[in-house]
Amino acid sequence: MAQAKSDRTTFFLEDLQVGQRFASASHTVDEAQIKRFAAEYDPQPFHLDPEAAKATLFGGLVASGWHTMAITMKLLVESGLPLAGGIIGTGGEISWPKPTQPGDTLTVVSEIEEVTPSRSRPDRGRIRVRNETRNQHGEIVQILIAKLIVPTRSTAAVGFALPQSRVAVADPSEP
Repeated sequence: MAQAKSDRTTFFLEDLQVGQRFASASHTVDEAQIKRFAAEYDPQPFHLDPEAAKATLFGGLVASGWHTMAITMKLLVESGLPLAGGIIGTGGEISWPKPTQPGDTLTVVSEIEEVTPSRSRPDRGRIRVRNETRNQHGEIVQILIAKLIVPTRSTAAVGFALPQSRVAVADPSEP
């Protein structure tokens, strides 16, 4: 069971070091979850129909890579990467070296690869994190190299806020 976020230590930029590692709780994926996600977001036969999936290069039903990514994000947020201010991405790379199959139990292991204080904004910095989502056999089913914004400890007293969006949003109460 994942530990509640409020019970965990959160890390500011100054607390992070290259090579530091974090491991998440786990999540078991079943056939019903795979089909439900696929029906909504990635309706391909190898995600929806076990019989049709046998004739594909997967040889059976597999989860969408995006489903694996969504599970990874949930594990990171709830138990894996305890960053102050939340997990705020600015980009990254993703790969799926092996498919997630029904019955797989996924865990995310994260390693800090780079820590860079901002030169123009002393209230934050950037980190690069390698996140490996592994199944119960230790096989890597997804690699996510994420570039994240992390607040510095000086922001704790005043609250961390990102710049406001420059996109205008219409007020529904105005004609």
